[in-house]
Amino acid sequence: MNNIILSLKNLTVSIKDKKILNSINLDLEKGKIYAIMGPNGCGKSTLANAILGHPSYEIHEESKIVFNQKDINKLTTDKRVNEGLFLTFQTPLALTGVSIFELLKQAQPNKELHKISEEVHNYAKELKVNEELLFRSLNQNASGGERKKLELLQAAVLKPKLIIFDEIDTGVDVDALKDIASFMNKYQKDTTYVIITHYNRILKHVNPDKVIVLENGKITRQGKANLAIEIEDKGYGNN
Repeated sequence: MNNIILSLKNLTVSIKDKKILNSINLDLEKGKIYAIMGPNGCGKSTLANAILGHPSYEIHEESKIVFNQKDINKLTTDKRVNEGLFLTFQTPLALTGVSIFELLKQAQPNKELHKISEEVHNYAKELKVNEELLFRSLNQNASGGERKKLELLQAAVLKPKLIIFDEIDTGVDVDALKDIASFMNKYQKDTTYVIITHYNRILKHVNPDKVIVLENGKITRQGKANLAIEIEDKGYGNN
């Protein structure tokens, strides 16, 4: 039985003719937690956007992205999401005129609205999200921590196979981070997590099975959770 959920083969990515990622080879297993760390500008967010098929990023011909044993190179972002990929953003944007209920109903047209509503309210309670936020336009007048919680809530309802958390600890206070981490741990189960972060902050609460270090567009190191602690102590310049 193939236990690989995501396989990147010779992934090389450019934006406006500038090469950002160079020959990334990586296999991620189902149900595992991965941390991708690296200094600012090393290509972490580019990696996330390339996996989701962001149109601004050019994937070179020799590159291959296989998700759940399916080549997704030619799939648009929405098709990749339908396959079971989910990306949380560093700075989630507000969607004027669209509530979280409407967004999730659009994403799951065959699911009854009352079922979606029930799940949203239950998860919101666990995440300590103010119910008033649920009835506004998505992320309207919400703090950084509230926006991150609302994204996590969306993922919980959609139940993707793999979630990429891009800097989920950025702009989040200590209490909100604990709420987020507790929720992530509770609902991880068979879902693969990829936590993209510059710091060890979130990893003190969500323990990764593997830490992958990205520097200058290449994977330079891989190790267990203690590698994140070593990086926190010594920085990225000490191999």
